[in-house]
Amino acid sequence: MRILSMALRNLGRNRRRTILAAVSVFLAVMMNMVLSGFMGAFLDSLVKNYTKNETGHVNVTTAGYRARERFMPLSEAIPDSGKVIEAIRSAPGLGTKVRLAAARINFGVVLSSGANSKTAMAIAGDPEIEKSLLMFDHSVKEGSYLSKPGDAILGKELALTLGLGVGDVLKVVTQKADYGLGMKRFTISGLFFTGVNDMDESVFMVGIEDARELLGLPGGATHVIVMLDDYRKSREASGAIASALASAGIAGMSTVPWLDIGQYGQLVALAGGMYFWMYVIFTFLGAFIIANIMMMIVLERRKEIGILKSMGMPRHDILGLFMSEGCMLGAIGAAAGAMAGLGINFVLSKTGLDLTSAMQSIDYPMDNVLYPRPDALMALVLFGLGTLVAAVLSFLPSRKAATMNSVDAIKSI
Repeated sequence: MRILSMALRNLGRNRRRTILAAVSVFLAVMMNMVLSGFMGAFLDSLVKNYTKNETGHVNVTTAGYRARERFMPLSEAIPDSGKVIEAIRSAPGLGTKVRLAAARINFGVVLSSGANSKTAMAIAGDPEIEKSLLMFDHSVKEGSYLSKPGDAILGKELALTLGLGVGDVLKVVTQKADYGLGMKRFTISGLFFTGVNDMDESVFMVGIEDARELLGLPGGATHVIVMLDDYRKSREASGAIASALASAGIAGMSTVPWLDIGQYGQLVALAGGMYFWMYVIFTFLGAFIIANIMMMIVLERRKEIGILKSMGMPRHDILGLFMSEGCMLGAIGAAAGAMAGLGINFVLSKTGLDLTSAMQSIDYPMDNVLYPRPDALMALVLFGLGTLVAAVLSFLPSRKAATMNSVDAIKSI
C-alpha cells in the first residue's frame, strides 16, 4: 500500500509528462475500441447475410441428405418439416432464443422457354418468412414479389438468357423425390437483381407448396433453417436442438451449426484472431512512449534511488515502485480510452455507419449501414491489455532502477 501511494504521488511531480504518457495510451485504446466495434459490425453483417442466404445459424436436415448434399438427393429430404420445426421451437435449454425456424427446399432444374433452356438452382420457401432471410422482395426490379401459387421470380440475367419477362410462362423440368420426372409451369411475377452474379444468372424462387407439388414431397423440405437471436451461441443451440429432436422421436437427423459448414466459419474465426493481434500491436505502439518516459524518470531520479537504497529499501520495493508508476500511467490512459471508445460505439450503434458508396462495387450481399456494438467486455479486455502493455514496457527501466548501485547513484549528480 505504501508503494502504491508513493507511486501515485510521483506521477504528480511532472504532470505534463504524465498527461503525455496517459494520452498516448488513451488514443491507442480508444482507436482499438472503435476499430473493434467497426470490425465486429462488419463480421456480423458478413455472418448474417451468409447464414440467412445459405445455412441458417443452425442447419437441420437428415443424415442421409447431409452425406450427399452436393447431389441434392430429394429422396433423403426431411419427410415432415412441420414436426421438426415444432420440436425446435419447444427445445429447452437453448441458451438463446430461436428467432425463426423455416423449411426450405433447394433443388436443381432445367428451365425452358421455346428454343431456349438453361440449368438453374431453385430455392423454395415460405414467401413471407423468406422476406426476412433471402430478401429477394427488396431486389425485385421489375414486376412484383411472389404473391400467389404458381408465381416465380428469377434473376434478371437468367431471364435475359431465356428471353423471358414479367408475365411470361416459365417451364420447369426436374427430378422428383421418387426419381420420376417432374414438370410444372410458372408465371413470372418479377425479376430480381442482387448484384451477385451467381444469384442473378442461375437462381429462381418459388413458394414451398408449389415446390412440394412439383417434387412429390408433401410436407417435406431439404433443410430447416434456424435463426437465433445471437449467432455466437450456434454451437450450443445446435446441441440443444439435436437433443430436442431425439426427445421428440425424430431420428436420423443431422444438426450442424453454421461454423461447421464449409470453410466460412473458419475464415470468420481467422479474421477475428487477426483483428485481436492488430489490437495488441496498436496498443504496444501507443504505449511505447511509456518505456521512454520511465527511462527518463529513472535517469533523473538516480540520486533519489541511491538514497532510498542506502536507507534500506529493498530491490523488489524499488522495482515495484517504478513498475507501479508505469502501470498507473497505462491504467489511467486505458480506462479513459476504453470508456471513450465505448461511448463512440454506443452513439454509432444508434446512428450507424453508412457505407453505401463503398459497397456499390461489392458483389457479396452486405448491409450498407453497419451498426457497431457497444461491447463492455471488449472495453474490459482493452483496458486490461493497455495496463498489461504498460507493465511490460515499464519492466526494463524499473529493473535498471532496482539494480543500481546505491553509492554510484548518489554520486551521479
